[in-house]
Amino acid sequence: MQLNLALAQIATKLGNVQANLEKHLDYIQQAQARKADLIVFPELSLTGYVLQDIASTVAHKPTDDDPVFKPLLKASQNLDIVVGFVDEDERHRFYIASAYLSAGHVLHIHHKVYLPTYALFDEGRFFAHGDSIRAFDTRFGRMGMLICEDFWHASPPYLLWLDGADILLFSSASPGRGLNEHDKLESTWWVENVNQSYANLFTDFVVHSNRVGYEDGLNFWGGATVFDPKGEKLANGPYYEEALTMAALDLNQIRRTRSRLPLMRDERADIIQKELNRILSK
Repeated sequence: MQLNLALAQIATKLGNVQANLEKHLDYIQQAQARKADLIVFPELSLTGYVLQDIASTVAHKPTDDDPVFKPLLKASQNLDIVVGFVDEDERHRFYIASAYLSAGHVLHIHHKVYLPTYALFDEGRFFAHGDSIRAFDTRFGRMGMLICEDFWHASPPYLLWLDGADILLFSSASPGRGLNEHDKLESTWWVENVNQSYANLFTDFVVHSNRVGYEDGLNFWGGATVFDPKGEKLANGPYYEEALTMAALDLNQIRRTRSRLPLMRDERADIIQKELNRILSK
């Protein structure tokens, strides 16, 4: 089985949800014309990143009567869609969120668990922390979604792997920071190498969609990537510019790789549970 994937690394307009929605619908049409089965947008793709005090004003409910999600859900009749948005719960807490839309329905919503409040980041002042990390079923198999800082921690991808996710969908609004000895951005080098390591360790497909453009002095670098279960790079989008990057995922490769390298079969989650109980009881 093959999954034709589209990664939309777009530049968003801060706080202008309608303009961002129109760009989403345009990229969805482009992806559909290129026979995509799934399109993945970056973190907070409908709102922009440096929201701060306007976070509450751009929140939308992922329902079919919401003016923003209604056309997205309609578009998901033709291909599956992952979008980034601000979600509001019934007690008026606001979350950085990703939604997976398919066949006119919301299959899963992930609330960002880890909110960075160091260096140039200040998310914890304006958003609530998510409190669950769960895989979910799609017509292409079981997947898991994480948002930026979530996959800077080893535990969320590991939990999704244990929960049955064979495809990890990562989205981010990662700004460029630092240069290494190869004149490559440190943030770019780190993200690409870690995501490749996850693909190797978990024998999963690892998909990453990152935004581009400028906001409040931040430069987002794009560079969408897809790694296969052997850790080989299938696609790499350009840096610093908008693009729709395509990749064909041979889902049968998961079986072939795990037959050769049975890391999933031999994993000892019972030991993890025992030792975590010991550590947390101190």
